[in-house]
Amino acid sequence: MPGPPRKPASVETLLQRLSKEPQKRARRALLQKARPLWGPELVTRLYDEVVRLARIDLGEAQRLAEAASDVAGHGEDEAARALAKRAIGHIHFLKGNHPPALEHYRDALEIYERLGREVELGRTLSGALQTLIYLGRYDEAYAWAQRASEIFERHGDQLRLARLTNNMANIMYRQDRFEEALELYRRALATFVTVDDPQDVAITLKNMATCQISLNDFRQALATYHEARAYCVKHDMPLLVAEADYNIAYLYYLRGEYTHAIDLYRVTREHCHELGDMYHQGLCDLDQSEMFLELNLSEEGGHLAQRALETFQQLGMGYEAAKAISNLAIATSHHGDAEGALELFRKARELFAKEHNLAWTAIIDLYQALVFFQDGRMAQAQVLCEAAYQFFSQSPLIGKAALCQLLLARIHLNSGRTMEARAVCLEAVARTEQAETPALAYQAHFVLGLIEEAAGRPEAAFDAYREAHRRLEGMRSHLTAEEMKVAFLKDKLAIYEALVRMCLGRGSSPADQEAAFVYIEQAKSRSLADLIAYRGSSLPNPRETHRVMIEQVSSLREELNWYSRAIQLLESGAATLRALHLEKLRRAARDCERRLVEAMASLRVEDKEYANVEEARSIDLETIRSALPEDAMLLQYYRVQDRFYACLLARNSLKIVPVGSAPELRRVLQLLRFQLSKFRLGKEYVRTFDHRLIDATHEHLRQFYDHLIAPIAADLSCRQLIIAPHEFLHYLPFHALPEGDGGGYFGDRFSISYTPSASVYYLCRTKNVTSSEGSLVLGIPDPAIPHIQEEVDAVSSELPNSEVFLGRDATLEVLREKGAHSRFVHIATHGWFRQDNPMFSSITLGNSDLSLFDLYQLSLPSELVTLSGCGTGLNVVVGGDELLGLKRGLLYAGAQGVLLTLWDVHDQSTAEFMKLFYQRFKLHPNKADAVQYAMAEIRKTYPHPFYWAPFVLVGKYE
Repeated sequence: MPGPPRKPASVETLLQRLSKEPQKRARRALLQKARPLWGPELVTRLYDEVVRLARIDLGEAQRLAEAASDVAGHGEDEAARALAKRAIGHIHFLKGNHPPALEHYRDALEIYERLGREVELGRTLSGALQTLIYLGRYDEAYAWAQRASEIFERHGDQLRLARLTNNMANIMYRQDRFEEALELYRRALATFVTVDDPQDVAITLKNMATCQISLNDFRQALATYHEARAYCVKHDMPLLVAEADYNIAYLYYLRGEYTHAIDLYRVTREHCHELGDMYHQGLCDLDQSEMFLELNLSEEGGHLAQRALETFQQLGMGYEAAKAISNLAIATSHHGDAEGALELFRKARELFAKEHNLAWTAIIDLYQALVFFQDGRMAQAQVLCEAAYQFFSQSPLIGKAALCQLLLARIHLNSGRTMEARAVCLEAVARTEQAETPALAYQAHFVLGLIEEAAGRPEAAFDAYREAHRRLEGMRSHLTAEEMKVAFLKDKLAIYEALVRMCLGRGSSPADQEAAFVYIEQAKSRSLADLIAYRGSSLPNPRETHRVMIEQVSSLREELNWYSRAIQLLESGAATLRALHLEKLRRAARDCERRLVEAMASLRVEDKEYANVEEARSIDLETIRSALPEDAMLLQYYRVQDRFYACLLARNSLKIVPVGSAPELRRVLQLLRFQLSKFRLGKEYVRTFDHRLIDATHEHLRQFYDHLIAPIAADLSCRQLIIAPHEFLHYLPFHALPEGDGGGYFGDRFSISYTPSASVYYLCRTKNVTSSEGSLVLGIPDPAIPHIQEEVDAVSSELPNSEVFLGRDATLEVLREKGAHSRFVHIATHGWFRQDNPMFSSITLGNSDLSLFDLYQLSLPSELVTLSGCGTGLNVVVGGDELLGLKRGLLYAGAQGVLLTLWDVHDQSTAEFMKLFYQRFKLHPNKADAVQYAMAEIRKTYPHPFYWAPFVLVGKYE
């Protein structure tokens, strides 16, 4: 359809207007007005622009491809129609729509074959290879590649031969021939650099990084991705920049640096949305949903999984949609909706079956079995678990087969079939030894202990529990991503509870009591470590000592995270299981773990505190005893099944006593919190019901005294009491428990401080702090807390050499810079706490929220850090050790002691309390005594515990 001669400027104007016009009808109108320009030359120009824009703005490229199709469709030139078909094929491929992409490529090939246009035939064959690869049609891809190679050889087309080499490398990569693929990528890259082809250089760098990941060269992969990103920025290829950002975020995710990954995923998602890159936008949502599920953030994980599902359904990508549904099902199960989770798992399984992905269908069977097990439906759980086991037992996935057997053992045990449970569990023990999976090995011995205990064989149970404990203490990394989704694998504290129960059940000998105390300490240290499990390698050493050794440990942790994630992805990502590559990864992971053990042993000698936090180790009993002052006693609580135990540790004695009922005390705590919440009803309500509020609160507090203190009151022969609560007892103001009928309180008889555990107390008491005499005071006023200014003025007047920063000036940067050199740090603000995952709680600063993870990144080697006003939020039902994240974060950052609050405080009484506390502490340098004094004085004006009792001192009290 030849047309009249056209002016280039007119064509360029047309292309620009077409690419920018979002309305299809308006674009067709533009084309109609430019009808004199129509012809094969215009289609060629449109195609060239599609190729240029494809990695810059996919939306604009798609508009021009559709315009090329419209023009070619109204003409008689078959070559133009073939070119338009190829353009549409490219767009479908880039959007992840592989079946329609292949259909358009085939149409183009048919036309070029008929016309005898050999070079264009070769270009189309080469361009379609990646689509064939994604569709798993490798034989066809090899045949097309061979034919294209012959064509380009005949025509001496070195550039296109290099592109073909790149695509051949892609085929080899998909077939696990990674070394060969990497060599081909390098050969292609050399040609692309020589001929200065930016787009091909960028794509090849990306492919090389992907290959390097599969070769376990993670550091080089990250460097290659960064090189690719810089190259794309330099050559103005925003789509490839976004893709590089996604890949970098994914690498951070692989090595467990979740905060970096989350930030980069957020930025990349926004960038992809602007560019119309739905595929990578969906991948960001899918990966982040997986990450949030591992962090126990079910609500966020489910939301992102739903968003990813909608994207992949729109793109027609079954495998990715099935993974999104699986994540949504896991989130639904975490919310207790068994039926909803099962229905979603069924849908995911149907999609995986259509993809012929046998590994994932078996994984879904296992997930469904777990849901049925947790819902008490053992028969259904058994059928699905046995189906999953049938697949995994004949595959290289030894760990998955062992996991199925452990679940089967639990099903048999819960169904009263003890002998069957024992037989299956012993098989699982043997399989975990073969697989060398520490997380499953400890769990297998723990389940064996449960079975032996149920069978009435206590000594055999004790032996199994101790072996489980040995395996768990030997684990140098936390549970892998796959295990984090399995509810009964997540509870690593159950083994410690079982061992404490067994020790206390064996008698009251000093050896049994000491063994029980050691297990309690290890349980508390393990719990603390798990709160920061996702930190990857980013915990700093606040004092910058032994830098080389610490960097080595951090590097090995990253590497081990990479291996764990790579093994998990390989096990679940494809229908064709890669046994040889799996075994290679497992060997590399075992070698990495061995090197990490050696590095930790060396570091432990040099830096005990850093090593204990990294390795979740507790301090031994005699060392803790040596740190206790003569007039002090440590009172540590621990729940075993439905009962709390009180451990009374002094320099020369240890006694463990059963005290209150956990369910009853939980009920009383809920009633206490309800009474405290009434202060939100306003001053008039509080004034009207003043005496009733005090009486009701005292009654609940007295019940705690009767259950937790009265049974051991005669044994408390000391002046200073260091209390280490457990679970929801962390929210109890022990110092406010009424004693007798004389109006006195437990905190009047003893000078009380708190600690998360005995080991943490020892570390606080023995750590060094800054030699500076300066003080840092930050205040963030809010209309709801008008007395912040008054508090800041009062505190700064009492603290030595105070620097004060208010409002927007009270920033994280100020805290980071000034806090590192301040003897005292006082922050007056409010906070928000997350019951589901305390690491994502935060406090407010002038320019941002300070998360608990951010606290772990700070260096605050201060004698005392005070967080005034950081209440937990009275609408949260207490459960677990969520406050521990805040305490541990500040203590690890270097603080010897931390003063904080248990609930939302009345800001005027807080201002008065803080002034009294610092005045007393200036005269008598015992922080616990100063807290005791300030509480007694505030109580004269504000008799209700709501006003004077929320303050707790954690860590070193002298």
